[in-house]
Amino acid sequence: MTRQAIHSPCAPQAIGTYSQAMRAGDFVFLSGQLGLNPATLELESTIETEIARAFDNLAEVCQTAGGSLNNLVKVNIYLTELAHFQAVNDAMKARFTEPYPARAAVGVASLPKGGRVEVEGVLYLPIAI
Repeated sequence: MTRQAIHSPCAPQAIGTYSQAMRAGDFVFLSGQLGLNPATLELESTIETEIARAFDNLAEVCQTAGGSLNNLVKVNIYLTELAHFQAVNDAMKARFTEPYPARAAVGVASLPKGGRVEVEGVLYLPIAI
């Protein structure tokens, strides 16, 4: 099986030694996206806009890979405050259609660049034969 790196110029550039996503067969594994403005690499000001931006950044990488958020089969969300869980639900409801992907929400002590939320996922994109 071959691996293919996915890079979206419309999402924030990697801030470490990783690819935005990697395709392996029918699956695309998306690295975590923070709520960073892609042009400035600055975090959004409110938790709601930071969550929205994180999902929008993930959507850009999904699109570059040939899919959309609705092709996600698994989503992992990392929050520095689990009190923001409902804001995540609201953002997902605005961006996803049923059936929703499987999901985990995990409380963490800190995130890169002082972020309050990070979202990663796995896309299922069957290769046409």
